[in-house]
Amino acid sequence: MVLLMNSGVEAVETCLKAARKWGYEVKGVPANCAEIITVEGNFHGRTITAISFSSDDQYKDGFGPLTPGFITIPYGDADALEKAINQNTVAFLVEPIQGEGGVNMPPEGYLSKVREICTKHNVLMITDEIQTGLGRTGKLFACEWENVRPDMVAIGKALSGGFYPVSACLADREVLELFKPGDHGSTFGGNPLGCVIAREALKILVEDGLIDNAIEQGNYLLERLSRIESDHIVDVRGRGLLIGVEVKPESGGAIRFTKALVEKSLLCKDTHGTVVRFTPPLVITREDIDWAVERIEEVFTED
Repeated sequence: MVLLMNSGVEAVETCLKAARKWGYEVKGVPANCAEIITVEGNFHGRTITAISFSSDDQYKDGFGPLTPGFITIPYGDADALEKAINQNTVAFLVEPIQGEGGVNMPPEGYLSKVREICTKHNVLMITDEIQTGLGRTGKLFACEWENVRPDMVAIGKALSGGFYPVSACLADREVLELFKPGDHGSTFGGNPLGCVIAREALKILVEDGLIDNAIEQGNYLLERLSRIESDHIVDVRGRGLLIGVEVKPESGGAIRFTKALVEKSLLCKDTHGTVVRFTPPLVITREDIDWAVERIEEVFTED
């Protein structure tokens, strides 16, 4: 089933509410005792609840008291997940790749191990694919790289091709059908214009081969960036068209490089202080990448 919302954080909030309701009505967790496990370095939005389990102090400063019921463990550590689960655990929320956290890649096999643990302990696996989903990494969903099917998925941004506020919570009927009229909603959630745009965006994504283009051009961009010889670069990582270039702290921070690239007519984002994040449009061509890398190399090889 699909429950349409507007913003990414609304999709996440929908997943969290549905998970708690499932915990009480299906798993039998005592009232008001449900716990959801999250990971360090996460970014799921800026509502009070979303910032409550953020690792970034700036997001929380001045906004307390925060929402209880969340446990945070290290990202990429499946053993830590299994140890953190107790009788009140209803869900585990994770990003397949942490975009805002610095394009952090989990160890190979992490997501499939998480799937096994969640199934074993009757815990819902929720993936936030707002940044990674809908072709960005070269698969429709990033979890598909490990053939993993979560219990719930939050999507947004790309659902409308970046053109209109549309997001969604995806889940099986056994979870979403627990919502009864009046339990949850949003003023513009599922509005006709948003739905038409989302349907067209999905159609173009498939018919124009943009998912395949993302992995083809993403591999080329990753390879070109990895060849740049720069005293500033620590690491180049990513998958598909979600790539991060980590720079040394003493190099003046990632924002120094993003500002310099703006001057060369190239837009990207600094994230987590020391990572320059590249998320080109899925329609990008090899010629576009060659043009961009020429300017990126100039910026990263300057003193």
